[in-house]
Amino acid sequence: MCARRLFRCLVRWLTAFLAGGITLHGGLAERQALIAAILSEDGDAQVELVQKLVEAPDPVIDSTLTAWRGGSLYLHEAADGTKIPFLLSSSTDAEGRARALRLLDDQPIADEKGVALQLAPAEATAADTSSKLRKIIKTTLDLRAIRDPNPQSRRDAVTKLGQEQNVTYLPHFEARLATEKEPEVRRALEESIAQTQVASADGAVRVQAIKRLGEMHSIVSLNLLQTLEKEAKSQPDRYGKETVTALHDSILAIENYLRVGNLFGTAFRGLSLSAVLLVASLGLAITFGLMGVINMAHGEVMMVGAYAAFVTQNIFESWFGRSGRGFDCYFLVALAVAFVSAGLVGLLLERGIIRFLYKRPLESMLATWGVSLVLQQIFRHIFGAANVQVNSPSWMSGSFVVSDVLLAYNRIFVIGFAVFIVFATYLLLTRTSLGLQIRAVMQNRAMASALGVRTDRVNLMTFGYGSGLAGMAGACLSQIGNVGPGLGQNYIVDCFMIVVLGGVGNVAGTVSASLGVGVTDQILQPWLGAVMGKITVLAAIILFLQWRPAGLFVTRSRSLEG
Repeated sequence: MCARRLFRCLVRWLTAFLAGGITLHGGLAERQALIAAILSEDGDAQVELVQKLVEAPDPVIDSTLTAWRGGSLYLHEAADGTKIPFLLSSSTDAEGRARALRLLDDQPIADEKGVALQLAPAEATAADTSSKLRKIIKTTLDLRAIRDPNPQSRRDAVTKLGQEQNVTYLPHFEARLATEKEPEVRRALEESIAQTQVASADGAVRVQAIKRLGEMHSIVSLNLLQTLEKEAKSQPDRYGKETVTALHDSILAIENYLRVGNLFGTAFRGLSLSAVLLVASLGLAITFGLMGVINMAHGEVMMVGAYAAFVTQNIFESWFGRSGRGFDCYFLVALAVAFVSAGLVGLLLERGIIRFLYKRPLESMLATWGVSLVLQQIFRHIFGAANVQVNSPSWMSGSFVVSDVLLAYNRIFVIGFAVFIVFATYLLLTRTSLGLQIRAVMQNRAMASALGVRTDRVNLMTFGYGSGLAGMAGACLSQIGNVGPGLGQNYIVDCFMIVVLGGVGNVAGTVSASLGVGVTDQILQPWLGAVMGKITVLAAIILFLQWRPAGLFVTRSRSLEG
């Protein structure tokens, strides 16, 4: 009894220190309190001491509590019978033994001969814990996590604790809210406070907390409120009419907010897909409008650009490693490499096959389809059948959130790049000699040739430029989709639909059609599924073309008329 009374006095002294009444140098007192908890045979005293460590600044407290809970905190009995808590060093010898480091001062424990003690985990005696104590240790670690230096870790810890609706956490939440500067963490704290107050026995506090969650559009609280609504409706006498009404209104507000957010998020993803389709379709629209050639290998030219980005990434990685400024420049170089490599493939295709098949659409379609199969097999043989990983540079990685809508930096870049390409193509067609010749050949090939325009050269340059655009589209696609030998087949149908829907050879029509196809496809997919979404879009385009066969914008061109 005397020993137990003495130990309780020590507990009270340590509790007074942790409450601020006594000060010692550094984190010594916190470690002494933890050691007292480890050595105590009184379960209630252990719980009391561990709970007092929530605000202890010493980082060793976290690692020690984690080790204690996991059974990797050990006790060494000295010659005089004193028990010394210790942890094993992370470095081990050839036999798997590590130095025993005292918890009090992180110094090695020496044996009777003064030699540092080396032990394997199986040779050491673990400190005892009970299920109740392990639960308290876990709670203490979770509460300590809301003071973590990393804002993301703080937010996650707060969100996790708030869902437990434990009223004993409220003082910790409120204390942290008073000093927290990060907006995301502050919001998580406010949500957790309200979630905890929802479990209050006081009806007024409960109703106010429910309303607050609805006003905050707290998505993480939706399941909690829905569960509580079912319970409140089944027990109206316990919760009251005000609680049921507040729950209904808050759930409705959150669901409406979530519905609108999902719509805008889907539209944003559709916009980035539209940007890729736009860049790919732009070249197809020009070449189809100029030469009337149905190039079924256009999707494989996109694949060339995507693999060009992959190869460029690997080269930069071998030069600069996976991080740093050198590696971050790789994608800008990859865009240029994709344009050149895809453009060269287009030039070879035009010189080697297509120029012999002008005004023979069926033969040109079959020939280019054969080329697409050959290119697929070549890339499958070189890079393998599986998809390859193309990583984003650091400046394109990550995202920011606007009203809970995730806006990825790589998708924003793709959209901006598509706008730049459209503007550059517009300047090419309207402000350069080549653009003037392209428009002349599109409108009347015979007259342009009679005026001295070298139509073969225009065909070659136009086909090379269109193929280069497809290559850059493939490079952009590598940042938001999978890169594999079948990449082109996934997008070639969409590209042709856009060209026909917008009006063959019309840039403005291609822009409008790509926006419509990409965004509509992404919006329909969550409701109808990927396959039915595409079928619905295709059916809508077919019906539209029945009404307007020339597409959205009609291009006057004698070469198309006959």
